[in-house]
Amino acid sequence: MEECIFCKIVSGEVSSMKVYEDEYTLAFMDIAGDVDGHILVIPKEHCKNILDCNYHVLNDIMNTVKKIAEHLVENCRYDGVNILNASDESAGQSVPHFHIHIIPRRNNDGIDAWPVFEGANCEIEEIYRKIKMDEC
Repeated sequence: MEECIFCKIVSGEVSSMKVYEDEYTLAFMDIAGDVDGHILVIPKEHCKNILDCNYHVLNDIMNTVKKIAEHLVENCRYDGVNILNASDESAGQSVPHFHIHIIPRRNNDGIDAWPVFEGANCEIEEIYRKIKMDEC
């Protein structure tokens, strides 16, 4: 996709600070400057979000996410990671190319990476009946 910034990073048209790369995925530093060590993992193949990706792309992405998370904990002395994704504009996705955020964490680092919710509007049983998959 010509206008996609992440596709331009994959093609080399836009530079990035690559953390990891393989045949199918690319991981690079997020330039937002919001959290130390913030990494983005993307498929090299363009897909808009998790709903648009095939299972092979998702498998490749999650393998890379796991590899980087293990590296951060085992080799970089972090205690854990947050793995974040927003799929679709309604969920807060700002770049229309599927990506996973990895936030390296240390105990008591003061980072609050979990969203604050104001409470559900419906009873859990009502929502459960609406979203339960028949295969369950």
